[in-house]
Amino acid sequence: MGIFGKLFGSYSTKELARIEPIKKSVLDLEDKYSAMSDAELKSQTQDFRDRLETGETLDMILPEALATVREGAYRVLGKKPYPVQIIGAIVLHQGRIAEMKTGEGKTLVACLAAYANSLTGNGVHVVTVNDYLAKFQSEEMGKVFHFLNTSIGVVLTGMNKEQKREAYNADITYGTNNCLLYTSPSP
Repeated sequence: MGIFGKLFGSYSTKELARIEPIKKSVLDLEDKYSAMSDAELKSQTQDFRDRLETGETLDMILPEALATVREGAYRVLGKKPYPVQIIGAIVLHQGRIAEMKTGEGKTLVACLAAYANSLTGNGVHVVTVNDYLAKFQSEEMGKVFHFLNTSIGVVLTGMNKEQKREAYNADITYGTNNCLLYTSPSP
């Protein structure tokens, strides 16, 4: 490490230090959310939406939202996101890029961030590289989203405008960059 690195630290180290308290808050809520019944856990989605309508911000409820979807993923899929995946979700929530290698759980990271950001009611788009992944990921993570009373849609090649419109009206919409960004002209 160079002299500037020793004096000022690396950018990544500083950013991780800012994210650490949020991650810790999520992990500290594990016992609370694991003790909830399915009905109590499912009701969190509406509680969060109500709190957002009364003036709280998404950043204020983020640890609770991530703890909710983390527990939901565990109950529905048997997959409890690891701390590093929570960090990835926080990075995505902040509108930044989280680089992850194959097998590190990008689908689950996107699930965490998508759920939290869908609570605002503005809709979330999850972009994948092909129709197969869009369909597969929307079906797999859709189980978690449905469990938590969140709607999901998928936009695939060959869908007509009405099918796409229905998918876009969901809280969370999966699709490829070509399907989500390109609208063909009317015939």
